Amino acid sequence: MRDNRFRAEHRGGPLSIHHHHLLAAWAADCACRVLSIFEDDNPNDTRPRKAISIARLWADGDITVGDARDASISAHGAAREAGKRPAQFAARSAGHAAATAHMADHALRSAMYAVKAIMELNASKNTEALAIQEVSWQTDNLPVEIRDLVLSNIDNL
Repeated sequence: MRDNRFRAEHRGGPLSIHHHHLLAAWAADCACRVLSIFEDDNPNDTRPRKAISIARLWADGDITVGDARDASISAHGAAREAGKRPAQFAARSAGHAAATAHMADHALRSAMYAVKAIMELNASKNTEALAIQEVSWQTDNLPVEIRDLVLSNIDNL
């Protein structure tokens, strides 16, 4: 069940456009941290990189939700086509960053898939410590205005 606090004002919810934009920018930051995991195995596929750029453009108010949704769908296509799970998770992180424009709680999925990408890439190492380190970075880099909203949903990260 979705947390109603992520519902945009124009859809009858409490989330301001400013906070929605902050969520998209933060999700793009989370996805950008793992983008190289995808690109190392798929150097000619720019769809996840484009989705992250589109998420940032939407956060700046420069493109439409429809453009962001299209970029999200493309990044998820890249995830399906990627051969290795870490790359799949990194592409999904990018796809959810762009999808945040459509539904704000996709920002949580972007962060979660970034953690999964790191854990899967380093499966032979202490993944718990790596996950804690990544979640710490994510929470440390949350804008103050959306910090409580995201942290109250930490179980979704």
